[in-house]
Amino acid sequence: MSRPVHSYPTRIAARLQLPERGVAAVIDLLDGGATLPFIARYRKEMTGSLDEEQIRAVEQMLASLRALDERRAAILASIGEQEKLTPELEAQIFAAETLTALEDLYQPYRPKRRTRASIARERGLQPLADLILAQPRKGDRPEAAAQAFLSDDVPTVDDALAGARDIVAEVISDHAEVRRQTREKAMRFATLTVTRIDGGADEKGVYTLYYDFAARLDRLKPYQVLAINRGEAQKVLRVAIDIPERDWRQAMQNVFPDHPLSAWAEQLKLAIEDSAKRLLLPAIERDVRAALTEQAESHAIHVFAANLRGLLTQPPLADHVVMGIDPGYRTGCKVAVVDASGKVLETTTIYPHQPQNQRRESLVVLADLAQRHGVTLISIGNGTASRETEQLAAELIKRLENRTVEIGSSNNRQSPISPSPNLHYLIANEAGASVYSASPLARAELPDLDVSMRGAVSIARRVQDPLAELVKIDPKSIGVGLYQHDVNQKALAAALDGVVESVVNQVGVDVNTASPALLTYVAGIGPKLAGNIVAHRNEHGAFATRAALKKVAGLGPKAFEQSAGFLRIRDGEEPLDASAIHPESYAVARKALKLAGIDMRTPVEERQAALESLRQRQPLAALATQLGCGEPTLADIFEQIVRPGRDPREDAPPPILRSDVLSMDDLVIGMKLQGTVRNVVDFGAFVDIGVKQDGLLHRSQIPYGERLGVGDIIEVEIAVVDKERGRIGLGWPGKRAVDWRIGDS
Repeated sequence: MSRPVHSYPTRIAARLQLPERGVAAVIDLLDGGATLPFIARYRKEMTGSLDEEQIRAVEQMLASLRALDERRAAILASIGEQEKLTPELEAQIFAAETLTALEDLYQPYRPKRRTRASIARERGLQPLADLILAQPRKGDRPEAAAQAFLSDDVPTVDDALAGARDIVAEVISDHAEVRRQTREKAMRFATLTVTRIDGGADEKGVYTLYYDFAARLDRLKPYQVLAINRGEAQKVLRVAIDIPERDWRQAMQNVFPDHPLSAWAEQLKLAIEDSAKRLLLPAIERDVRAALTEQAESHAIHVFAANLRGLLTQPPLADHVVMGIDPGYRTGCKVAVVDASGKVLETTTIYPHQPQNQRRESLVVLADLAQRHGVTLISIGNGTASRETEQLAAELIKRLENRTVEIGSSNNRQSPISPSPNLHYLIANEAGASVYSASPLARAELPDLDVSMRGAVSIARRVQDPLAELVKIDPKSIGVGLYQHDVNQKALAAALDGVVESVVNQVGVDVNTASPALLTYVAGIGPKLAGNIVAHRNEHGAFATRAALKKVAGLGPKAFEQSAGFLRIRDGEEPLDASAIHPESYAVARKALKLAGIDMRTPVEERQAALESLRQRQPLAALATQLGCGEPTLADIFEQIVRPGRDPREDAPPPILRSDVLSMDDLVIGMKLQGTVRNVVDFGAFVDIGVKQDGLLHRSQIPYGERLGVGDIIEVEIAVVDKERGRIGLGWPGKRAVDWRIGDS
């Protein structure tokens, strides 16, 4: 490009309202191969302590601006080759700040297939078109002027004027300012109308709300846009955009005004009418639909990512022997018992539901498993037959507490058994369990188990450590969003992978126990290195130090720099290896420990007291200067010395464990219950309150500023119970109920 543009740090800092110095540092680090988690955690001095979200925004905008500049260069080259690049046009292209603005400027010069305008130009009608555009007040009238352009291809005056108008119509439609003004007006004031296509197959009435639907574009909700798009793709709905005439006509006449004293005014008016209906409005409708879809997809991806983060950051339930149940009717319920480390102890299949209805026999089997293995928690998948299986688990717990269980069908004998202490159950999100079951990773981990049984193992393990188990599944298959199959799959995958990477590195990974799937998401590792680490571990035994990782094939200095701080080694030769302190800061950490008169084996309370005393004697900034590091790094080191390798998930409330089941008949308006947020959508949140159907906490009931996430434990109040439709409306305790209907969304 022949003209310099503003530097990326300046442009990004201005748009995101971030310090330019920090933005420049982030760009340099990213260009140098640093990963986002590494920059956020270990380069705070360089970035001014920009957080992960801000760094991700810088990364995304940098990619966007670079793509924009690449396109700018391509457009300049294309117009230059056509020898049509004027200084004024070049300035406009350099000033364009969006891809849409660039494409609008390029539109008149874009190579096109043969159009009515190009054919007219081939027939020599451009000068006649120029007269229409110029609107002269003197000279020949159009009919007389057109005589000079007659030929075998243009036999009549009407043909000549029609061809000239075709050229004018294309010029008007291609004009950047006309397109910009029309598009902006359309996004504000146009109406989207939807009707049902006669004969469109919609047996379940999924799109009933949209059979006769109209809404102004600026009032459409993202989920409405995606639903309408899906209905259109399935040939159920017909969609149109109605742009008010005043908006498109004003945009055209602002740039191409007709002169009331010109004999050519009528020709321009005719060209404007043709341009609008044949060229401009269809193009703007496509642009507007694309913009609406992009906005809706971006929103849906954001919701999906936020929900996934909530699911991945649920606290692990350690030290439980878990019985995982993958519910089913005809094929039975698959049952797997795993010990506290996730090792499979026993598996079986029971048939408590229709059509077999072997409820008593199933209770005997479950009681026997619970007794022999000391089961303390039952994890039930939330799929088909989950609530019926929940009732079975509640009955089992009650019978175990009473020390009796039915073991015969003919004489109803009762047999005393030893109870399983503190046995509870919970409903686990089983999304993706079937995907995992059939994966190569599952075959490698559980080679002796049937595919259907692996799902039960996954359901059991994912309550012991949700993150470690869920990383084994393609994030898109976890299913905690809206319309995930309708959005841009590449953008969705990138966003979800980013969430998984963020959470994995925030929590940290025990390098001696982690699966390849978990190691893959560690900063700087990736699938190949993850496999090499596990292979090295299997061949040479557990890693004694972080430094020993350097012996892994392919793990060079850069990969070690990026990953070491996120990899934990428990009970190794170097106590600091169990913390999130990076090896590059070990010298500083040892100096700090020495100044405080402690070491990593000193009891936690004493370590904390010693560091507080040290900070009272000397400000943190002064200590950082003395120890040769930055203040943010030293603050992190102090935190890790007190609580090395702290799992941030420990700060979240644990899942609700239940021992009995409610039915809709038990619900009373005004009753307060604790529930678990299962999904957050545009119109509210679905909350599991221990009844067969999740309740809807409508957005009107959520206090302003309250942000809910998947896995949150909240108190709700029963507001509506619709037994006929099996729906429950929830309210926020203490918040005045408003008039809303379940399913309005």
